[in-house]
Amino acid sequence: MPVPPTSPLVRRNAEPAIREALAVSPVVLLQGPRQSGKSTLARALVSQGVLDHYVTLDDIEPLEWARRSPDCFVDSLRGRVVLDEIQRAPELLRAIQASVDRERTPGRFLLTGSANILLLPRLS
Repeated sequence: MPVPPTSPLVRRNAEPAIREALAVSPVVLLQGPRQSGKSTLARALVSQGVLDHYVTLDDIEPLEWARRSPDCFVDSLRGRVVLDEIQRAPELLRAIQASVDRERTPGRFLLTGSANILLLPRLS
């Protein structure tokens, strides 16, 4: 009998590829349509200890801080972090790049988003 789509037991086909990418790359982007399970997969990786923290930019406080002071926001993050809905604060991408240039540890950031961040108008 197939597992219902709302069950927490739904197999995430992208999980092995995400784990593999996090093992070698400091930044991994998980992009896909809304309601496709990106956030669920990211939270599962945190609960399994693959990543340390989950921050969603759907929440107003981190979003405002990220937009107002992207460098300070990124510098405040410790460990391996999920930044969910990264397209809401494209200003963070430059700060993440600068942080990774200073410390190139694999698996530092898992970015998720439903928009193609490469097409965002403010992205350099």
